[in-house]
Amino acid sequence: MLKSSFYLIIGCLTICIGINTFFVSYHLLDGGVIGLGLIAHYLWNTPIGLTFIIVSIPIYIYAWKHYRSFFYNSIAGLVFSALFIDWFYFLNFSLFDFGPLPSALIGGALLGIGVGLMFRVDISTGGLDLLAQMIAAKFRWNVGVLIFILDLLVVFAGLYTITKQEIILSLIAVSATGVATIIMTLSSESHIHS
Repeated sequence: MLKSSFYLIIGCLTICIGINTFFVSYHLLDGGVIGLGLIAHYLWNTPIGLTFIIVSIPIYIYAWKHYRSFFYNSIAGLVFSALFIDWFYFLNFSLFDFGPLPSALIGGALLGIGVGLMFRVDISTGGLDLLAQMIAAKFRWNVGVLIFILDLLVVFAGLYTITKQEIILSLIAVSATGVATIIMTLSSESHIHS
């Protein structure tokens, strides 16, 4: 329990730094429900984490009814990552001007590290990842492919909220997130098997 709590807190802090310091500062999008929260934030200045929770409610109702274990394994990740993103919004300025491309890479990597840390103790941030897990379980599809497709759809949903350059940078950021998550989960698996 102590290890899970530690990984949850460090993972959520890493995610909120990636979002607030690197994504918001350069008007970038993420995939999943966090990406939807960023789109709403850029359009209407709504809190990213609050939007993240509200959009996730129907997914969690379905998970509670049909996939209770998925519900339990992701509710803490959803709530803490959403709260941390909103509580630490003041980090939306960059202490160092890394520039847009390095920020996309660093921010994406931080998100992937945070998500990967939580995956190590069977916690996820939920949202569209939870939806992908349920679809994959029902149809026996690859969950990684589904998550990637849903993330890309969210980024393309933001076409009218960000510039073409920001779309390209957002795709780079989502790719960096995916690579960092894979690395974190691979090292976790090799650690388990050794």
